[in-house]
Amino acid sequence: MKKMKFVSVLLAMCLVFGSCNMSNTGKGALIGGGSGAAVGAGLGAIFGKGKGAAIGAAVGAAVGTTAGVLIGKKMDKARAEAAALEGAKAEDVTDANGLQAVKVTFDSGILFAFNSSTLSQTSKNSLRDFSKILIKNPTMDVAIYGHTDNIGTEAANMKVSTARANAVESYLMSCGVPVSQIKITEGKGYSEPVASNETKAGQAQNRRVEVYLYASEAMIKEAEAGTLK
Repeated sequence: MKKMKFVSVLLAMCLVFGSCNMSNTGKGALIGGGSGAAVGAGLGAIFGKGKGAAIGAAVGAAVGTTAGVLIGKKMDKARAEAAALEGAKAEDVTDANGLQAVKVTFDSGILFAFNSSTLSQTSKNSLRDFSKILIKNPTMDVAIYGHTDNIGTEAANMKVSTARANAVESYLMSCGVPVSQIKITEGKGYSEPVASNETKAGQAQNRRVEVYLYASEAMIKEAEAGTLK
């Protein structure tokens, strides 16, 4: 019974946060004052549809309300800056600690030619600007996922999606992003579509690279200490 109630609470929170127009600051306060890492892990699993897309390593303890507010402010600013980049879409997500994080999606039409992992000059310009956001936020950890449509074999698409994720990682590092800041670089193939692969338009949406920005343990400690700026 307790387990069922816990799941119900999680689903209710997902519905609330998915339907309300609320800043990360406000959501950070609500989540940070709740059940901390345990709730965050559940939300991450729901967000990832059970496919390992949950981001961040749970710190093992509830994160306080004040810390959630401070982290929310940081994520609000990073999201706004990322949303201003050419070819990028930035949105709010929840990490494994129940804290607010940012997902930045780069369309493959901006990043890559069809079936290619070679970055165009336009792509490099966008990623160079994006790298500045990461460099000035050294306590934001990064996860990079490459995705494809369903044209071709599973093995071929895994190879392409991995190569795309690696290309983004390599270029970000060449722009000065520390290798230690990038925690995950992975290809997902066509396992996590965001649109129907039955149409050309849907396939184009599925050919994408997603970059997640989330609070590192160092950021959480700073927020808990009240020193996070």
